[in-house]
Parts: sequence; C-alpha cells; structure tokens
Amino acid sequence: MRVEIPNSSSGIGGTKEIYRDTIDQFRPDLAFYEDTYRDLHSHPELSLQEKRTSSIAANHLRDIGYTVYEHIGGYGLIGILNNGQGPTALLRADMDALPVLENTGLEYASKKTMKDRFGKVVPVMHACGHDVHVSSLMGAAKLLYNARSKWRGTLICLFQPAEELAAGAQAMVDDGLYTKFGIPKPDVVLGQHVFCLYKAGAVAIRPGPIMTAGAVLKIRVFGKGGHGSKPSLCIDPIVIASHIVVRLQTIVSRELEPGRFGVVTCGKIQAGTASNIIPDYADLELNIRSYDMEVQRQLLGAMERIIRAECDASGSPQAPLIEKVAHVPATENSLKHTETLTKSFSSYFEGNAVALEPLTVSEDFSILATAINVPYVFWALGGCEPVKWDEAKKHGKIDEIPMNHNAKFAPVIEPTLRTGVDALALAALTFLG
Repeated sequence: MRVEIPNSSSGIGGTKEIYRDTIDQFRPDLAFYEDTYRDLHSHPELSLQEKRTSSIAANHLRDIGYTVYEHIGGYGLIGILNNGQGPTALLRADMDALPVLENTGLEYASKKTMKDRFGKVVPVMHACGHDVHVSSLMGAAKLLYNARSKWRGTLICLFQPAEELAAGAQAMVDDGLYTKFGIPKPDVVLGQHVFCLYKAGAVAIRPGPIMTAGAVLKIRVFGKGGHGSKPSLCIDPIVIASHIVVRLQTIVSRELEPGRFGVVTCGKIQAGTASNIIPDYADLELNIRSYDMEVQRQLLGAMERIIRAECDASGSPQAPLIEKVAHVPATENSLKHTETLTKSFSSYFEGNAVALEPLTVSEDFSILATAINVPYVFWALGGCEPVKWDEAKKHGKIDEIPMNHNAKFAPVIEPTLRTGVDALALAALTFLG
C-alpha cells in the first residue's frame, strides 16, 4: 500500500510564536555555510574515513569558542558550550558518505574515489545528505553561540562517523563519549535527516515510532564444486542460494501477521569465477526491517530456518555460515518531548511544519540517547526544490523524485540549509531557553 505524503501546506501543533526574533537576530551569514556544504559535497568521505570532514567541523567549533574533543569512536567529535546553570541538550549530525557514482550534474558534484574498508577503490558521493547535516549543525552552533544571552545550560554539538555502517553511534558511546570528558548527561538528544520526500523549507515530525529497526546478515552456503558440464557430480551452491532468495520472500507474505510491517531483502549475491565452473560456495547479504523487536525476532528465526532447510534439502556438505554483522534499533521519539518540539516547529515554520509519516529506513541516532536512558527527538528536513515538489505532488509523482542513496539525490541548497540551521537552533532553544 502506498503511503500518501502529507501536504506541507497543512500545519500541525500550536500557534504561539516562539524564538523567531532570537533566531532572526543571531543567525549567522549563511553564505559561508552554503560554501561549506558545496565543499563537503565535492569531497565526501566513506564511513570510518571522515578525517577531512571531522577536521572542518572541529576547527569551526574551536574557532567559535567551543571546547572540542576529537577522535571519539573513530573520527567522531563533540563541541561543548557551557553557558551557566541549566539543562543540557545534545545536537547530532552524521558525516559519512556512500560508495555511489554521482550522477546529479551539479557544478559541485563529487568526482572522488576512495578505497573502502575492504581495499576496493569505489566512487564516493554524499547520496544521503550528511553534508547537509554537517553544514546545518555548524551553522546552528554559531547561531546558538551568538545567542548565549537568550539561553542557559550546556550545549553539546556532536558530529558522528559511520552512520551508514550503523556503527558510529555505538562506537562513540563505547569510546567514552559520556564518561571521558566530564560532560553533563544530556537531558535530551536531538537530530534531523534530510529527505527529498518533503519539499525544501519543510520539517516533518511525529511522536512514537518513526524509523525501523534493521539488521544485516552475511550468509555463506556450501556446495561441491566441479565442471559445469557435469552438474550431476557437483552440489551447486548457486542453486541453493537461489532457492533461499525465493523462499525468503514468503516470510512476510505467508508468515507475518497481516498489518504488521516487515521487509526481507537480499541485496547481494556472489558466487563463482567462470561460466563453466560450479563453485564451492555462494555468499549472500540480507537486510531486514521492522518497527518492533518481536517482528524482528520472527523474521530472523524464519530466515535461519529457511537457510538451513534449503541447504539440507540440497545435500550441502556442511552447515551454512550465518553472521549478523549489523543491527540498528528502531527510532521511537519521546512522546512528551516531541509534543513540546512540535509546538515550537508549528509556531516557527507555520504551514511548513507537517506530520511525518513513519519511514522504513533505519538510523543509529537513538543509541546516543538510549545508551544513557534519556529521551530523544528526531525529525525530517525537506530537501526537494519546492516548485519541483509541488509539481510532482500535483501529478502523483513524488515517487519519481530521486531519493536518498540514489545517484541523482540532490537536495536544493536553499531553503534546505537555512531550515536545517533554524530547526536545530530552535530545537535547542526549546529545551534550553
């Protein structure tokens, strides 16, 4: 079933104007941050290799007047601004890019290649908007520094590595994010993500579940190799893998209770070296998504049962290897804090504050909050050029707009960046002011 995208002309929440004068008065000149965005977009860096990006963010925070700690969980960093007694808010941006060959045609398009963590040279692109996130948080950090007379407490600006591997948030926590540096425990953790699902200038927010839990599995199934002309003397692992892929598709359609959301995807299958050689093994990489852990456990159990059964049915000479290499929890916004922030967003952005439809993507953002048992709020930032979005909406073609992880994904710089800066600053002021 296709989910109808909310029209960004319909507002939500309260009507009282909040913090507009403060943000307008103290917002820095955004030309610098627009140039920073273009630079970051032209020079993306893969997960675990965000050296240049983190240095840009750290130097900017240090120049403003923040206390900066670097190399947390890799290239992660935080900037701390103590501004008297009061609550503590943490603002987060992720930094890493994707192994995608850019096809946007932008003047500042990436032409960069890097070696990935397996040593393979790949093209690199900011195909998920993390360049927007970094430049927006840099701008918000400056705004909030300028506006110190308008709030009290402690602000933490966190730039996270390796979100695309679902590893960066946990790596920062494990490396002593909340124990090494003497920072106060945040009262709330806040973040945003750009999507061309919404028009630039819009923010979308909702309480409760907004993003799925996800897991990645690597599978190796074994056969008996030999000459392609004598399959009767072999056990073909490609056939086993093919049966597994087809059978996995029945989990959601035949085992999951109707109305409960789940996705099982085989995104990679690799085997063999030549057309006339039956290989000894085949590798698969699987991805699952769900909104709750009960469904995730059901999916994982069914997947393992099917994989083992297909291997047994084909006479595989040894048991399959099944490895869960990544896991991301569901993102579930705090009800109370989301209600508070929704009122601020609705007042400030008026008709451009809209109701967020739950997304099937996953994020590791929530780990930064759940690791210390504090509430969090995560919202969507619109990135599609408004006229283009309106036309697509009018003709029922929103699905044709290049979305995240697409080689043509290209958020328009303005009003996306200004909205991203304002939203982060407004969120912090809501809980610090």
